[in-house]
Amino acid sequence: MAKDDRDILEILQEELDFIDKGGYGRSVRTPWLPKSIFQDSLSCLNYGYPYRAHPCSDCHLLDFVAPEDRTESVPCHHIRLDKAGDTIEDLDTEGNEAKMQKLVKEWLRTQINWIEAKRTGRSESSVD
Repeated sequence: MAKDDRDILEILQEELDFIDKGGYGRSVRTPWLPKSIFQDSLSCLNYGYPYRAHPCSDCHLLDFVAPEDRTESVPCHHIRLDKAGDTIEDLDTEGNEAKMQKLVKEWLRTQINWIEAKRTGRSESSVD
């Protein structure tokens, strides 16, 4: 169970907004450093810390990670983004940043829609 007291819906909405605004683009100050989905945004409990101040088990995103992947060093990179089972880890290894961001955005929209539907009492089947 996550110990993060933030609202998961707000976290996902802010992450989507961050990506839409180019948040994972290369930094002007450090263009040689790649950005890490989730870790380099405010979604991460450890954002801004030079070390991991909080365990990943405290993060809401862990709820989206399969139990067998929760002990990985970066568990949120093992969230299955689509029906094919693609993960950030897989796509990062492939070096396909455009596909990765596209799938993450689609996954975020799906989760946001599902949570909103659940909170408003709409049926899950109405969420595509």
